[in-house]
Amino acid sequence: MIAVLGECVADGFTTRSPGDRPPAAALAGQADEGVELSLRVLPGGGPANTAVALARLGTPTRFLGRISGDVFGELFRRHLTASGVDLSASVDAGEPSTLAVAALDPGGQAEYTFYADGTADWQWTPYELDLDRLGPVTCLHTGSLALAKEPGRTAVEAFAREAAGRATISIDPNVRPSLASLADYPVSRWCEWTDILKLSADDLDFLLPGVPLERACDTWHDAGARLIVVTRGAAGALVSLDGERAAVPAQKVDVVDTVGAGDSFTAGLLHSLAAKGLLGGRLDGLDLETAVEAAELAVRVSALTCSVAGANPPWTV
Repeated sequence: MIAVLGECVADGFTTRSPGDRPPAAALAGQADEGVELSLRVLPGGGPANTAVALARLGTPTRFLGRISGDVFGELFRRHLTASGVDLSASVDAGEPSTLAVAALDPGGQAEYTFYADGTADWQWTPYELDLDRLGPVTCLHTGSLALAKEPGRTAVEAFAREAAGRATISIDPNVRPSLASLADYPVSRWCEWTDILKLSADDLDFLLPGVPLERACDTWHDAGARLIVVTRGAAGALVSLDGERAAVPAQKVDVVDTVGAGDSFTAGLLHSLAAKGLLGGRLDGLDLETAVEAAELAVRVSALTCSVAGANPPWTV
């Protein structure tokens, strides 16, 4: 069993109606009848996406989230449950759901505007997070805004640190500069209790600007993380195990959008390691060849996610 701790976000994708006109029309005094912005809402959020992808791949998965009782929260529950995710450890939250409005560029890359003040995902308390809630798992995956955004980040970090005594710990910073500052991502401190650090090239540029990839990996290895995997889009991924490194090529795919691609990559990586019986401790049985095999599966899962709209990971690979 793998536990995933973090947010579930309502991803809104904008579409313009045929009657939309540019602002210049309004400035010229023309009527604005028929102007509207349509929003197509899909369940998302990095940790929730990872949980869904893991369960669809066949790995028993428990999601630890604070799920609102609003209309979006009900959408999350249906989506996670339909994918086979165990919600028994999640919290029924009174606060509203987080909303992220995504605008897609011609290459399918999403730029998000977040509506996250006072929402359910960030309100974790120590009372809500204890090891009884975690249950018997081999791995805890967390990160993203749940580990960076106050007021709950302190409780989440303390919980993950404590969980390291019984499970492999996986972190994906999944940085969001519009909502959190560089100081909110103390990755070297997280690496003191983290076994697997997965991040993107964009994350790396934000966290250690100007630092070569290999040197960044060595920095976080020295801090304690054994396995570091950096995704690089069309350039594939870099796998670094205790400083021993290998490149994994990307798969060619007709990209619809990249929403959830990194989350699906993480799921593929953890699914492969779990299937080989390597989770549950400090990755003592892992070698570079096996880590590369796990990353190769992760690349396939990510490519399949990019081939469809939204964070819709595959059921099989």
